Amino acid sequence: VSTMRGARTPRQLALAFTRRLLHHRHPQQQRSVGIIGAPFSKGQPRRGVDRGPDAIRAAGLLHGLHEQGCAVKDYGNLTFEEPPDDEPVGRVKHVRAVGSANQRLSEAVQAVKLDGRVSLMLGGDHSLAIGSIHGHAAAVGQLAVVWVDAHADVNTPLTTPTGNIHGQSMSFLLHELHSKIPILPNFSWVKPCVSAKDLVYIGLRDLDPAEHYTLKLLGVKLFSMTEVDRLGVARVMEETCDYLCAKAKKPIHLSYDIDAIDPAVTPATGTPAVGGLSYREGLYIAEHLCQTGLLSGVDLVEVNPLRGRTKDDVRSTVSTAVDLLLACFGRLREGNHPPDYVLPEP
Repeated sequence: VSTMRGARTPRQLALAFTRRLLHHRHPQQQRSVGIIGAPFSKGQPRRGVDRGPDAIRAAGLLHGLHEQGCAVKDYGNLTFEEPPDDEPVGRVKHVRAVGSANQRLSEAVQAVKLDGRVSLMLGGDHSLAIGSIHGHAAAVGQLAVVWVDAHADVNTPLTTPTGNIHGQSMSFLLHELHSKIPILPNFSWVKPCVSAKDLVYIGLRDLDPAEHYTLKLLGVKLFSMTEVDRLGVARVMEETCDYLCAKAKKPIHLSYDIDAIDPAVTPATGTPAVGGLSYREGLYIAEHLCQTGLLSGVDLVEVNPLRGRTKDDVRSTVSTAVDLLLACFGRLREGNHPPDYVLPEP
């Protein structure tokens, strides 16, 4: 930054920093992908979300990744045991099933990272972010997390109005909320691994009062849909990267709930909320994070083929999920070509 002093304002310096970051890429890291399917649904009450991973694969994800030059290893779907006695603990439902499933997922993500790949977790419900982010952090150390969602998912087991753990995921991961989390069966392995200052939310529009209070109390950086409307998605992403990379360039974990996108585009999901991101805005977020060269782990969750009223509803939701993931790993709407491509000679 010292070479950029003079008449530039702090805002201009920040924008210049982001542009330098976007030019500093690590193509090999971005293009080596390890896919984990997590067909799990106990973090919420609606049937069908466990079919998300196979639906996303069947819509052409692996073919698309190969076509754009990614080295892909599909580790298949995890299998999860269902505890025989899983009565609620206080307000919280399916505690033992969610805890054991996320421990299994954490170990699987660690294995993918040890293989030197970007982890790509296909959910399943958003309670799976506990294991995905925990495993990522265990493998690489400190993370920055970008949480793209209509919901903050930061209720604690004591503030949850529903008892569904997919609305509590971030509370288990944040250092600052560790003292607010009661002891739960099958959760003793979970250690907080994210600092509030390393977390950014994008797309929020449906928060419970306790969540709103918590985010304000912790000073978490967030861009609600009001901010997306006011600033525009390009400015939101510039500010996101400026904020996360101001002190250190930590690996980025992107946790993407399909309900961040407006239900006019992605209706086949469990908790749709009107007024969401457009298809174009959703893609821009993924493209921008890919171009930082820091994207190290991705979740795509809450695709539920049984929640679409028509085949077109399901097709639109699943194809949008595939497009978002392809953008995470290098596809650009301006077009792509293989790095070794040359024009043929006559």
